Amino acid sequence: MPQNSHGQSYLQAGGLWALIEARAQATPDALFTVDETDRRATFKEYRDAAERCAAGLQAKGICQESMVSWMLPTDWNSLVLVAALSRLGAVQNPILPIYRHKEVSFITKQAKSRMLVVPGVWRGFDYLGMANDIATGHDGLEVMVVDGSIPDGDPSSLPPPPAEFGDAGAPVRWLFYSSGTTADPKGARHTDLTLCAAARGMSGVLDLAADDRVAMVFPFTHVGGVVWVYAGLMAGCSFIVVPVFDPATTIDVLAKNDVTQATAGTAFHQAYLAEQRKRRAAGNDAPLFPCVRSFPGGGAPKPPQLHFDLKKEMGGAGIVSGYGMTECPILVMNSVHDPDDKLAHTEGRTCPPEVDLRVVRSDESVAAAREEGEFRVKAPQLCKGYLDKSLNQAAFDANGYFRTGDLGYLDGGGYAVITGRLKDVIIRKGENISAKEVEDLLYTHDRIEDVAVVGLPDPDTGERACAVLSLKDAARPVAMDEMGAFLKERGLMVQKIPEQIEIVERIPRNATGKILKHELRTKYEHTKRGG
Repeated sequence: MPQNSHGQSYLQAGGLWALIEARAQATPDALFTVDETDRRATFKEYRDAAERCAAGLQAKGICQESMVSWMLPTDWNSLVLVAALSRLGAVQNPILPIYRHKEVSFITKQAKSRMLVVPGVWRGFDYLGMANDIATGHDGLEVMVVDGSIPDGDPSSLPPPPAEFGDAGAPVRWLFYSSGTTADPKGARHTDLTLCAAARGMSGVLDLAADDRVAMVFPFTHVGGVVWVYAGLMAGCSFIVVPVFDPATTIDVLAKNDVTQATAGTAFHQAYLAEQRKRRAAGNDAPLFPCVRSFPGGGAPKPPQLHFDLKKEMGGAGIVSGYGMTECPILVMNSVHDPDDKLAHTEGRTCPPEVDLRVVRSDESVAAAREEGEFRVKAPQLCKGYLDKSLNQAAFDANGYFRTGDLGYLDGGGYAVITGRLKDVIIRKGENISAKEVEDLLYTHDRIEDVAVVGLPDPDTGERACAVLSLKDAARPVAMDEMGAFLKERGLMVQKIPEQIEIVERIPRNATGKILKHELRTKYEHTKRGG
């Protein structure tokens, strides 16, 4: 049984529900969650609440193999719902709350969802209205609102938990969608065991322990959020649950609750450091997070200097980042015991160690150490292909390795360095934006002749989307607010709307008609957002 460096053993179980049961038996009274309102719950309370919720869902017709799509804030109710669905053996389809009608309609129809769970009105958006509208065109889709309460029933009415399966027979219980490189989202099929493998690797390199307090300040609907829950159950640590990250309030909640793992990426880490410096400038030299052990991260490039600044000014190991994707979460990650040079300049080594990561040249041969190529991977956390099976042939190479589409190299010690992407994807705050999807919509604008959407470096979001436009009539420009309204009217989520516009006489293309996006990135990489 795996242990951390303190000698603590991690629980081993094949499925999420088995882990919940095992943890409730091992440490029933230990803290599992605390939220902004200081509401606390133990592992036993979590299990019991999940069984009651499962009984309530069963009364609504949800059972083993039911496909349930849900898009909820990161809070207690969503954590309980996930556990309840696992207790029933349902297939879960978490959907990011930033998705809107276009994406949610596509996903629920392709997944043949039995139920869509939404939060009503949240952060000014009417999720219930959107869900009801989608359901009118989707036979068999039931809408359920979780707005302060969740289904409740008698656990004695429940059937036995779903049987555990070995590696070969583990059923697909999770469907995560990623925007990827195509206009339509792609559904990656995961089992409990694939997510457990990612959690096992992450727990080990972070040296998670029962007294860790993890900042759950990111979307729980993201594959990384669910992996964190597996890891927390394995190690017996607890989560500080925050539905909306707001530096003005969230940082105090984390400090009050003695955060030790200050997740979750560059934007968060910059906010923590800014607040530490603000307080120090006001004469308060006390550490903001006195119990911090590390700053786990991923999903967006990290400035190397940020690692050194965080470690020097806030303590702990500094940034401990990893690299993965919806299809294969956390395939490499640094360790809290790695030297600063590796922590600052790499994404770590394969995680868990049995991950088979190779760098492939353009001629399909394997690259040497320190030689750039495309990362390809076989791993226990790799998904079982896409729901749309037609996508699988292009996703895997002739040797069965998954094509990540990301460029980089492995240094002499096996540490991964990401240098770029083959995919035409913009990663903003860890979320994928398909340039093609935005371009296809902008092409329908009656005043736009040609368009290219490119990702530009951004210190706050990792990348920002820049729309380079060629107009039919230069005397009739397209303004930022007009473009935003145009895209929103066509169902594009706000986070995908470009933050910058550049007007050119013509879009540069090569002899075959391919847009020379590298020229545009070079030209505009030092410009400011807006336009």
